Amino acid sequence: MLIEECPYIEPLDAYGAFAGYADSHILDSGDRDRFAYVVVSPLHKLTAKNGQVILDDFPVPGDPFAVLADLMAGYSMAINPDLPPFQGGVVGYFGYELAHQIEDLPKAPQDWLDMPDMAVGIYDLVLAFDQLDRRMWLISTGIPEKPGPVREKRAADRMGVIRKYLRLARPVLDIPDAPHAPEIMPWQSNFDRATYEDAVQAVVDYIHAGDIFQANLSQSFRAEYRDDAIPKRFDLYRRLSHISPAPFGAFLNFGDVAVLSNSPERFLKVVNGKVETKPIKGTRPRGRTPIEDAELAQELMLSAKDHAENIMIVDLLRNDLSKVCKPHTVETPQICTLESYANVHHLVSTVTGELQDGKTAIDLLAACFPGGSITGAPKIRAMEIITELEGSTRGAYCGAIGFIGFDGSMDTNIAIRSICVNGGRMAFNVGGGIVADSTPAAEYDETLVKAAKIFEALGINPDAL
Repeated sequence: MLIEECPYIEPLDAYGAFAGYADSHILDSGDRDRFAYVVVSPLHKLTAKNGQVILDDFPVPGDPFAVLADLMAGYSMAINPDLPPFQGGVVGYFGYELAHQIEDLPKAPQDWLDMPDMAVGIYDLVLAFDQLDRRMWLISTGIPEKPGPVREKRAADRMGVIRKYLRLARPVLDIPDAPHAPEIMPWQSNFDRATYEDAVQAVVDYIHAGDIFQANLSQSFRAEYRDDAIPKRFDLYRRLSHISPAPFGAFLNFGDVAVLSNSPERFLKVVNGKVETKPIKGTRPRGRTPIEDAELAQELMLSAKDHAENIMIVDLLRNDLSKVCKPHTVETPQICTLESYANVHHLVSTVTGELQDGKTAIDLLAACFPGGSITGAPKIRAMEIITELEGSTRGAYCGAIGFIGFDGSMDTNIAIRSICVNGGRMAFNVGGGIVADSTPAAEYDETLVKAAKIFEALGINPDAL
């Protein structure tokens, strides 16, 4: 592995040199976390749609998780402990519809965005950033060559590729304007208030009938653009991340398909076999004054409903982790702690475990997918009800975005607060967990609170929808 430290550049500024190239991505922790990563020029590209897996433009047999695991098995590599933890491996998204590869679930009748169910690349080149110490490194692994002089030469040659483009990076001080123009970008939801509230009540009825304890119901805001009016997607991501910094943000550019994620929620993290997941359940808006803000935070902390909603998902995740973790290692060190973001307060819990011998991060991802915080409990029945009531695929939304390292590490988000793009179509979903004492009007209002910063980034007036 070849490592070169360079003068520090802000991660988004550095990524600007590569933003126009397909299969270049940034995992962006904003100002709320320490590390960020830029990847370019993948060794392999892997996508899946409706059970068909495509590797480097060729169809291959097998389910997506198994194909990815087989591919990664040939690329094991130790990392440098003095650098940011991701030093090469998988980057991309695992969409919500991958659940069909794990469970026998009904198909949604509509697939408005028509995105791949999964889109990832395997990257031997990484730009890694330590935002706390303000340091930046170019990392070139030399993979797929075997250790030795041939790998060293490849690492050096590939380093030249990323170094050349990095010279084009420039600080960008201005925040882009909102791209919205109503005459060419008419936004609408797949629900209006009345139909969303009816859907919430339907979930409550299912709960009272004994089908489920909780389900996560979302609405989808959508726009179809003229071909010459598609906004600059990276500028939109920069605007969104400036308005609402998030610890698990990402901008993924696959060409026609892109995902702009502003997620506050970690899904699964693996380091040296140690597992962590941090489900979010329970939300209040931020207050307009410090006193109102503190009152709303206190209200959330004291809410029996929100605590119950969170603990249900903690129990579900403990069960999921137990499928691949060693007996008696799954623990819950934190329950319902308060975390505050630009427009919301959340209740966040932490569940940990230790992988069984022979189990990998990909095994863990498949065992827990999709995350319980965005399905409900019991998971399978909740997903059936979600499909029935939402009536459309979710795309990357409520899947996972992040990395799986050559060393077996992993860090992924729950892809909420995320804008999905395919060609001239753009959409984002917002939702919440519905429980027995949910109030339909309040649940609808909560979706608008969660959407507020995306509305602001896009220049949308929600009252006009």
